[in-house]
Amino acid sequence: MISTSSQDPLDFISNANAQGKPAGPQADLVQVLLYEIIRVKDLIAYYDSIPNGGGQLGSSILTELVTEAYNSLVNYDLVLMKKYYDLLQNCD
Repeated sequence: MISTSSQDPLDFISNANAQGKPAGPQADLVQVLLYEIIRVKDLIAYYDSIPNGGGQLGSSILTELVTEAYNSLVNYDLVLMKKYYDLLQNCD
């Protein structure tokens, strides 16, 4: 028999604090890393919008970081997840 949980695994998105960041004891590494990936993807769109390719370098660096962070999630590599969480937090 399959047990179903009544808790939505993505409820951290709607339960974020005023800045949109997951908070509280339910905010685990996976959730906060996903938040950072989404935030940095928005930054990539901003860099891509800079005229005359002015943001191309920034965009490509951030794209690589997001790709590696996503791969750490897929592989559930906690050491790499923490590393990319720390790196993505400092992106602006």
